[in-house]
Amino acid sequence: MLNEKIIKYTSRLPFHSPWFIIIIFSVLGLIGILNHSMWRDELNPWLIVRDSESLGDLVANIHYEGHPVLWYFSLALLRKIVDNPIIMQIFHLAITVVSVTVFCLYSPFNYQQKFLFSFGFFPFYEYLLISRNYAFSMLFIFAFCTVFSSRKITYAYLAILLGLLANSNAYGLLVSFSLLLTLLAEFSFDSEYRQQYFSQSQKYDLYLSILIIIFSFILSIYIITPPIDSYLYGGLNNGWIIQLDIRHLLKSIGRIFGSYLLIIPQHKRWLDLIICTTIALFIVILTLIKLSKKPIPFFFYIIGNCVIFAFTYFRFIGMPRHFGHFYLVLIAALWLESYYQESRVLLNKFFVRPNSIAFVQKWHHIALMLILYVQFFGGIYSFSRDLVVPFSASRETSQYLQKAGLDNKFIVASRDANMAPLSGYLNRKFYYPELQRMGSFTLFKKGRQDVEEAEILSQINSLLKNQDDQKKILLILNKKLNVNRNDLKIIPIKDFKRGWVDSERYYLYWVDEA
Repeated sequence: MLNEKIIKYTSRLPFHSPWFIIIIFSVLGLIGILNHSMWRDELNPWLIVRDSESLGDLVANIHYEGHPVLWYFSLALLRKIVDNPIIMQIFHLAITVVSVTVFCLYSPFNYQQKFLFSFGFFPFYEYLLISRNYAFSMLFIFAFCTVFSSRKITYAYLAILLGLLANSNAYGLLVSFSLLLTLLAEFSFDSEYRQQYFSQSQKYDLYLSILIIIFSFILSIYIITPPIDSYLYGGLNNGWIIQLDIRHLLKSIGRIFGSYLLIIPQHKRWLDLIICTTIALFIVILTLIKLSKKPIPFFFYIIGNCVIFAFTYFRFIGMPRHFGHFYLVLIAALWLESYYQESRVLLNKFFVRPNSIAFVQKWHHIALMLILYVQFFGGIYSFSRDLVVPFSASRETSQYLQKAGLDNKFIVASRDANMAPLSGYLNRKFYYPELQRMGSFTLFKKGRQDVEEAEILSQINSLLKNQDDQKKILLILNKKLNVNRNDLKIIPIKDFKRGWVDSERYYLYWVDEA
């Protein structure tokens, strides 16, 4: 009897409802993000917001980060609610959950595809557990696709979303620019649509939308343009690749392959580069042929890939969180495709037969499902790994310092860029040898100088001699100390090596005068 009731009850559960995906994603996401040990790229923005002395100082500091203001201003508002970086994680979880909710409820993909995508590498790991501004890209791109049909009456909603996307991160700006060009192409070449818009829209709508776009793009470009004294990724004048480099070209195309299939080809091996480039181009060509019946999504897919690829080749090769935008462009193009009726304009121009399109669509479906399954297994693996192996040793180290009563000691910490997680978790500043003063966040600009271990000990020696109240100093390094000084007594305390990020394994020492 009990078994029959259980079977009857479970049969009523909406396993094929989008809400089933959303609820499971939300619950697992909460578990995952509360378990996640944050690293420097997550907590450095929090520290910038926490320790900037004024709004002007905050904007000036953001200027060195290479990111627009939206994430930092969001953190500033969050900090007024709770002065603890855990609120940043909850906010980031909310962004991703809303993104997946929008995708599951409004995208044209079937249930299986929605399920695989939602628990894929980028939504379920990279843009979920690691609290960065890149989750905004997914949210605003999906929101744009959802309200895309509103352009027949007003551009205001799309303009606001493009403005938010442009101010989320540099890659969001590139995708926003690509979507803007897509809207301009449709407006310019589709006279029937243009007449429909003018007959239904308000007179001021187009001008207001243009103003929103111009202001948003100018703001984003201004903020992400590094100051003259910045040396992050080569600064303003350096770091550009302007010559033809075949290896670098294949490596850049390999980022498309990595975005789709999560394997980054070894740049030192020509065979890896050639194979991955061939597969990536094959998938891109399949997608273009499939989209050829829908000229506007076809245009967006070309422009989106070309703009991101140009930035990847000429400026910054990127990490998964960056070139994952190739994957978002693919999903967005397939989503936008659902808004348009088939057209033979491109097919007739290139003399493509209808039976050839059917053949390509079959293979594109196979390629898409392969991508989704690879993303799914990559997401499950990465999410599970984060539950078992801490991403950074920062939280474990901070908890030890608090339990041992060492968090209020005078602390010298180096390398400064790797100490942001400890400063964030402990909610305090350290003495940074790179700055020769107290600090928390790191800005890569003039005035900051990387130091060797000998220089660190030399500065500690000076601190001990010049400050009578400093009987001994707690030294925290992200590498094992390999030098010594006869005038200093150095006693190892404990080390924390359990972390996925090898540059955030911490070594603690007491340092006193000999």
